[in-house]
Amino acid sequence: MLALRKFTCRTRNVASIFKSFTTQNPNLRRPTIPSCGRYDNLINAAGREREFATVRYLLNKRVRDGCFNTANTFKFISTDLSVLDELSDHLAALSGFTRKSAYDSLVAQLSKMHRIPEALRVAEMMVTNDFGATATTFHPIVNALTRKKEMAKAWRVMEAMRTCKIQPDVTAFNHILTAFCFTGDLKSAADVLESMEEEGVAADARTYDALVLGACKAGRLDGALSILRRMIDDKLPALYCTYAHVIKGMVRSGYDAQAVELVRSFAGKDLKLDTENFGILATHLINMNKIEEAKNVAKEMEKRGLKMGDQLKDFCELNHFCYKESININ
Repeated sequence: MLALRKFTCRTRNVASIFKSFTTQNPNLRRPTIPSCGRYDNLINAAGREREFATVRYLLNKRVRDGCFNTANTFKFISTDLSVLDELSDHLAALSGFTRKSAYDSLVAQLSKMHRIPEALRVAEMMVTNDFGATATTFHPIVNALTRKKEMAKAWRVMEAMRTCKIQPDVTAFNHILTAFCFTGDLKSAADVLESMEEEGVAADARTYDALVLGACKAGRLDGALSILRRMIDDKLPALYCTYAHVIKGMVRSGYDAQAVELVRSFAGKDLKLDTENFGILATHLINMNKIEEAKNVAKEMEKRGLKMGDQLKDFCELNHFCYKESININ
């Protein structure tokens, strides 16, 4: 494993960066309320000036104020990666949750930049120095690779996790599974499921969502429906997007009437789900230029008291029938 080089700490004027945060506007009676965005701005300003002692101070202070790190906390390294080793040296001086959170955010930023070797190097350094690395630390790396369809590299990161004595969890597997399912590669998806079973990793709602998506992409609507029904029978809550995959797939394949019956079969139990399902059905029918079918669904939404989005409201107005927004309390 690679360790980051050590640099001599350079302490500069902390007050020059932090002054804007602590100084109150004399025209205001209440002090500025700390926020994640404000801390991110201060940290990035300090980072661009290489004021890493200030960065460390702000990281400690934001945790005490309940303002946790975000995807933008270390955005400044995107314009100057040469600061990475010196920054890491200062982060190592933090402790406990503050240090782990800072390193996790750094890995996430590097992954977003698709600087995978550097991200993996930081993650491995966390393991070597017992800085609290977990599977969550590696998630952004796997996600970045699967989004670029670099599947072989993603699998190697999973193996690197095992080498670090960190068991890949369901989220890590789901990133890989979703990438295969998005392209309808059911054979590779089956291999992922086999690996999960071998390692004792239980499927969750995201796993099933990926499988439904994969079946729809491969034109296997029967398989997608079977998976969705199994989720319901097993009382595993399906994500709204899981229903959407099936509804869109049925409309694209010309099974409009069956899509309507499917949406109706789930109706009456969850108002928000009904709003999502009927809305997606109507919108997709419009997109497929199936105007009469879309009008019927929109009218049924009105009868059920379901809210419509702006596109559906405009559609109703254009087609000369009224939509009265109401709230179903059943």
